[in-house]
Amino acid sequence: MRSLTVVLFAAVLGAACGGGSATIRGTEVPDSEENRTILEVLEKYRLAVERQDAPALVMLASKDYWEDGGTPTGSDDYGFKGLKDVLATRFQKPEQVRYSIRYLRVRRNGDTAFVEAHVHASWTIEDARGELVRKDKKSQEQFVLKHEGEDWRFLSGM
Repeated sequence: MRSLTVVLFAAVLGAACGGGSATIRGTEVPDSEENRTILEVLEKYRLAVERQDAPALVMLASKDYWEDGGTPTGSDDYGFKGLKDVLATRFQKPEQVRYSIRYLRVRRNGDTAFVEAHVHASWTIEDARGELVRKDKKSQEQFVLKHEGEDWRFLSGM
């Protein structure tokens, strides 16, 4: 009976301390070296967005990058070259960019990782009257990354 009590106490203590289900701090993602590495890439991305650093963002993208605009015509779809063009113009007007990501899940399928997250973006932009207006956007996003050599690079979602 005493050994059963010790086992139950150890199980309760293990569950209270996180046991085998530890997550990366500040996320809902299980803690593993691979998940930490993937989220480090996403944090580089997040910081580059806040700095409005288009060259740094291009460096995080795969040459196989593809963005589906979501329309049936495909006229708003673009690849790596299109991404470079989009990023070159995206940061010309916004100011005071804040971009936060709450990581929910990381799934792997071979050399591809799918990261589900809640994103909150806010920025100021000058309106037609020349006044600064604050904009906010909250969304659930999926970032797709590919393991290329030693690095993880974005396939879509930037």
